[in-house]
Amino acid sequence: MADFSRKPTLIGELVELRPASKDDAASLRALMVDPEVSRLTGSVHSDDESSHEGWTVEQLEEVYEGWAAADDRIVWVIVERATGEVVGEAVLNELDPGNRSCGFRIWISGASGRGLGTEATRLAVFHGFDDQRLNRIELEVYAFNPRARHVYEKVGFAHEGTRREALLYNGEGVDAHIMSMLRSEWRPASG
Repeated sequence: MADFSRKPTLIGELVELRPASKDDAASLRALMVDPEVSRLTGSVHSDDESSHEGWTVEQLEEVYEGWAAADDRIVWVIVERATGEVVGEAVLNELDPGNRSCGFRIWISGASGRGLGTEATRLAVFHGFDDQRLNRIELEVYAFNPRARHVYEKVGFAHEGTRREALLYNGEGVDAHIMSMLRSEWRPASG
């Protein structure tokens, strides 16, 4: 049975996923205010809005401290191994033990085009399917984020459906694509 109270460190060639703690709040907050991260994650609703400016480091310390003890999610800090720099976060969340399923989300700031997101996604999915014995992992990606959708497809996620105009951004509706992968579809060495 899946046990998200255990939060291991996962190590790949390019990235290390280590459990997030309140000590990561300041560095993650600095990355969260990246306008691209805010837009692509749906954290803001216009180009004029600035995401997470209202969050203090102290508030985020509290959030990450709670998540570190939570049994329905695993929140990892993504560390680029070549530099030792924190570049974002990856999360398995919304654990449904009865159905052996969960959600996935990831964000990276200022480190695109280097394969970090692909490897971080693979590591998290591997943990979900092989270590936690889950049957299904799903995610949501906005239509204006084709780069992320490409990563998810490369790892093995399939498009299931679309929540039409699920996000209002700059007054326009943006579709949210639902993607998932089943344990039977998981290919750990997929390219």
